[in-house]
Amino acid sequence: MNILSIQSHVAYGHVGNAAATFPMQRLGCEVWPIHTVQFSNHTGYGQWTGRVFDGPMIEELVDGMAARGALERCDGVLSGYMGSADIGTAILGAAERAKAARPDALWCCDPVIGDVGQGVFVRPGIPEFMRQKALPAADVITPNQFELEYLAERTCGTLADLRKAVEIVHVLGPKVILVTSVLTEETPADAVDLVASEGGRMWRVRTPRLDLAVNGAGDAIAALFFVHRMRTGETARALSMAASSIHGLLRRTAEAGSREILLIEAQDEFVTPSRVFAAEPVGGAA
Repeated sequence: MNILSIQSHVAYGHVGNAAATFPMQRLGCEVWPIHTVQFSNHTGYGQWTGRVFDGPMIEELVDGMAARGALERCDGVLSGYMGSADIGTAILGAAERAKAARPDALWCCDPVIGDVGQGVFVRPGIPEFMRQKALPAADVITPNQFELEYLAERTCGTLADLRKAVEIVHVLGPKVILVTSVLTEETPADAVDLVASEGGRMWRVRTPRLDLAVNGAGDAIAALFFVHRMRTGETARALSMAASSIHGLLRRTAEAGSREILLIEAQDEFVTPSRVFAAEPVGGAA
């Protein structure tokens, strides 16, 4: 498969394309990365250097790829952190061009907006772009719980609340939704849930909660889920495989006490996870 991945990049560490590209390559995909920003390191350190690119640059790169006939061979577009609303417009245009050149191509949008404890951390205009422009056009989205609540405009204290929020967001456009880092009243204190939904069905994977705080795991799981969903056509299976791989990666990272996810050292987890977590159906419509 050929994946056009448009998101942030860091020279040191693993977030954005630096977290998503290698796992997809390890699974046998050809990845064409376009960076929306290039920073020295992720912003979680508090200090960084680098710059945010602009929409016209993204469009120029897509023009160049189109001239090589790449869009006709593009199976999917993956997008993450956008940096600015005009970059969002360029990403939307890239996805539309890829789908026009190849109607069965899919767009997976990780609607990066914010997170619990941090609130909204993207530039003005991006949250509105996500709800008004990206969701109606995306086939797959991979929000965290905070982002799902923002997009649905309702909180998710219980699993029933989460199901309703997913239903609301489905109506806005995306056929497949993966919700990461889910914590509801039903989630045990020593666990974390991941939930996926498609076609009125919902599944949950529950993994042990790990004692670590890292960046980039969301970028990696979006990439893994997207590849497995495209390859198998099965959302439940994609959820199980992606969640299992990410748990293995994060377990290895926690054991090493690393500030950065051990993307290279734990690479076998992407192909053969050391522990497989099954996706269980969650009752009720979604």
